[in-house]
Formats: sequence, C-alpha cells, structure tokens
Amino acid sequence: MRTVTAVAHRGDPYRVRENTTDSIRAALALGADAVEIDVRLTRDGVPVLLHDETLERLWGEERPVRSLTAAEVRDLTAGGVPTLAEALAASGEGRVMVDLPGAPSARAVRRVVDVVRENGAGQRAYYCGDADTMLGVRAADPGAEIALTRKTLAPVRSALLEAVRPRWLNYRFGLVDRDLATRVHDSGHLLSVWTPDTRRSMRRLIALGVDSITTNRVDTLRSLR
Repeated sequence: MRTVTAVAHRGDPYRVRENTTDSIRAALALGADAVEIDVRLTRDGVPVLLHDETLERLWGEERPVRSLTAAEVRDLTAGGVPTLAEALAASGEGRVMVDLPGAPSARAVRRVVDVVRENGAGQRAYYCGDADTMLGVRAADPGAEIALTRKTLAPVRSALLEAVRPRWLNYRFGLVDRDLATRVHDSGHLLSVWTPDTRRSMRRLIALGVDSITTNRVDTLRSLR
C-alpha cells in the first residue's frame, strides 16, 4: 500500500483538548507526519491557537478572541490556549500545517507568517486556507508551501493557481472521487483531504491515490498504512 501523509487534525482531539500543546505532543507521539493547527490573532496582534471565533465551545467564554488581549486569553483559559510560538516549540522538529480560518486580513496573515519565520519554522510549516488568505500568505512569503483549500468541485481558475502557486489542493474528503484525483494529479499538484475519521473512508481515499489525509484519528490512519 502506498504511503499517505498522516496529518493530525488539531492534534489528538479525541483524547486531548484540541489546539493545545498537549494535543500537539500527543499527536506526534502517535506518529503523525504533521499536525494541523488553527491560528487566529488576539486584539494585540498575537497569533494563538483557536479554531472558533470565540472561546465558548472549549473554554466557556463568549467573547471573540479578536476582542481579547493575549494576556486575557491566557487568564481566561488558565494558559490552555497557546500562542503560535509556543505551539511551534511544542512541535519540536515536527511538521505543522497552519490553518488560517475566519478570513483574516492581509496584515494578520503577514503577522502569522512572520511569527513562523521568527521561530525558525519556515521550512517545516506549511499553510492552508481559502484563496484570499493563501494569496496573502504568498505575498508575505514567496517561498511558502501552500495547501489551497477547496470546498466545491468547480475547477480552480488557472490565474489563481498561478498567483498562489500551491503545492497541494486540499479538498473536503466527501468531494473526492477518482476523476478529481486524476485531475489534481494531472495538473501537477498533490491532493490532500480533510477530515475522514472512519476506516472505510480512509481506505477509500487511499485507494483513490490521495497524498495526504487530515484526520482526528491519526492512529487509525497510521494503522491502515
């Protein structure tokens, strides 16, 4: 069976709270090839790990993270929400897939890219997100590795591909069939998918020739490899 890159979605979220340093370490201990993390900026411009707009689901705080300072986020979560710099340190030499949700501004994107660079992680971090966000990443770092996220089967415009220059096309896993896999590979890109969690779905995707799977059950994926 061909080898597929195993990306741990937000760390090891079924065992450890997602997007925390403990979750990152747990995923890497399970053998993840990379860990996907979600990054947003606080009011004072500090990139922190959080998928949602607010802290409510995970930490019981309704205010948006963009309205809080980094110190306030730390106090409200007892230090549970790490900064991007802390997350990069926790990942050691492991690969990190930096997802940028919420349509961040170009200035916010540049700040994230700068923190990755400042922490010496430019060669092991890569980025995923929508077209506008990845255009911002490309402007901030001409050499960045990018996974362009796709939520429809509509062909990607050639002008967009030329501007973003992604290495990966990153699709919701339910959209992927053999025709799509062939089309992506024929275009010279690698195919990544998110977020299957069952053995049946993972086996189907591996058989279709996907190159990377982002999953909440990275140990299950590794057992299939």
